Amino acid sequence: MSLTEYASSSFAKRFGVTLLAGTPGIVALSGYIYLTTPPTAVPAGLSLPLLAVSAGVNSLLLLAVACVIGTYTAPRVALPSYLLDWARTGDDVWERLRPEVGFAVGLGVVGGLLILLLDVALAPFVAQDLPQSAIGATDATMATVLAYVPVRFLYGGITEELLLRYGLLSGLAFVGWVLTGRQSDGPGTGVMWVAIVIAAVLFGIGHLPALAQAVDLTPALVARTILLNAIAGVLFGWLYWQRSLEAAMVAHAAFHVPLVVLSLVQVAML
Repeated sequence: MSLTEYASSSFAKRFGVTLLAGTPGIVALSGYIYLTTPPTAVPAGLSLPLLAVSAGVNSLLLLAVACVIGTYTAPRVALPSYLLDWARTGDDVWERLRPEVGFAVGLGVVGGLLILLLDVALAPFVAQDLPQSAIGATDATMATVLAYVPVRFLYGGITEELLLRYGLLSGLAFVGWVLTGRQSDGPGTGVMWVAIVIAAVLFGIGHLPALAQAVDLTPALVARTILLNAIAGVLFGWLYWQRSLEAAMVAHAAFHVPLVVLSLVQVAML
């Protein structure tokens, strides 16, 4: 096998590994849509199964683009992923990730609690637009809260990290590295922070369409939603940069633990 053929096969393997890692989250999202979408909310011309499948296909296409970008750019800007290393060298993912798990879980849980506190602090500014917190529980029943748990942990914790950090942040860091002269030691601190913040803000903006389906968006509500999610995005982006993509995934999944607990408490009190 020539060097070009080896590089091509290695790229395909690394791309396939990351795409496969994000697929369970997409399945969870499609399943949640199928199980919880009321018939009256299905757009005209679509059946409920077709709605769920189309949402999954759209997400899968976005994930594929992100994985292509990340597979090309992440190694070039020295952003670490143990999954990529495993695909290339066979190094054990868990043995390398294990020392980071405790810190990642702690950061994620603390980040989730911080967002909840900020949500409470900002509530007076959006109370007329959002009677019940969208960070907490807006689900009506225990069943829908529990049905959303796989989406939080699999789609939020893994798929979103592949989309926003592995794809977007890596791509932004690569562009910044190229524009600043391709230093041999990789992107500078300034380039990385700009990439982290931009990816985090876009992460926040990405939550607006789902919110718009539940309430009418106002400037205060838009600012609050972007801010809260961008703070979380900065935490995950920093962890990707300083530890690994997989540590960011663990933190993002752990971030949802306080939110799930609050959702269950709110539903139990209804």
